[in-house]
Amino acid sequence: MARDYYGTLGVAKNASDQELKRAYRKLARELHPDVNPSEDAQHRFGEVTTAYEVLSDPQKRKIVDLGGDPMDTGAGGGRGGGDPFAGFGGLGDIMDAFFGGAGGGGGRGRGPRSRVQPGSDALIRIGLSLEECATGVDKEITVDTAILCDLCRGAGTAKGAKTATCDTCHGQGEIQSVQRSFLGQVVTARPCPVCRGFGEVITDPCRQCSGEGRVRSRRNVTAKVPAGVGDGMRIRLSGQGEVGTGGGPAGDLYVEIDEAPHEVFIRKGNELHCNLRIPMTAAALGATVPFETLIDEAHEIDIEPGTQPNTELVLSGKGMPRLRSTGRVDGRGDLHVHVEVVVPTKLAEEEKDLLRELAQRRGEEAPTVAGNGTKPGGLFSKLRAKSHR
Repeated sequence: MARDYYGTLGVAKNASDQELKRAYRKLARELHPDVNPSEDAQHRFGEVTTAYEVLSDPQKRKIVDLGGDPMDTGAGGGRGGGDPFAGFGGLGDIMDAFFGGAGGGGGRGRGPRSRVQPGSDALIRIGLSLEECATGVDKEITVDTAILCDLCRGAGTAKGAKTATCDTCHGQGEIQSVQRSFLGQVVTARPCPVCRGFGEVITDPCRQCSGEGRVRSRRNVTAKVPAGVGDGMRIRLSGQGEVGTGGGPAGDLYVEIDEAPHEVFIRKGNELHCNLRIPMTAAALGATVPFETLIDEAHEIDIEPGTQPNTELVLSGKGMPRLRSTGRVDGRGDLHVHVEVVVPTKLAEEEKDLLRELAQRRGEEAPTVAGNGTKPGGLFSKLRAKSHR
């Protein structure tokens, strides 16, 4: 009885070559002995491999579609038992052989790689006050990073010494091996373990950097922080990151801003908010209150007579600078002052007498709750009228 190769791969009979390939890769990753050493997984791995071998061959697939089995002896050249991938090192080698990875498919690899490699980027966080974020600041920071070795200047060799061609790979930077599979001979290439893919070895390394061409060191860097930065923003310092191996170009240093909370102002984007507490007499009579903004000189706030609690006063252009993506400042946000009216809790008898006299003159000895239904058309009168209908 013919085997169900489509079912083994979990694809439809009209599956495209790409669908076959995706299905096989997924199952191979799950079932390969390097990943799943169970006996059942190894058995299924062999079946999956056979199914892909058959269905990826147009002639064999045609036999399957006609109801035959090309792997049966006499029906298309069976291949016998055994491990279909005997001789392969691991799952990566199999994927390379099937799908044209580096070193697979009968070709050679990319050859020796350069010892000079670019350095990595680095990230450091600095704490800033709200004032520093508003005005900008030049911040000197200390970074622990890789710098160019000043003894060999990145060469990695001792003074006067030179590199030698690797005897293992003969300067190719890789070693190749030929393996047999049902696809024929497959040539795989791997980085040379002796020279690490460079094709050359340092016989007399620099005593300071041990052949790396760079050393770890602490150094000071000045970060120019523009006005208007905020919490979590990053400033890029080009070429201030780690120097690469072999004296390669340095990466970038990113400085992330950690904005500290302010005791007076709360920041919301480019807007600033604060509370202003005034006595009830100032709210009733009006007043002029001296006020310190965040980055400007002393300012005065005019409290209008009859100012109510929770009144919001907006000081235009007194907030945070607007920082554009270009690094330039384009104006400033607003400062929102939230007025809190403070009612005294302790009064002397003379003060109480004055307030009683004021209440009597204003007819406020017995205040009523606003909207309590005593006036025609009030909320409660409307509710009562509705309930009597």
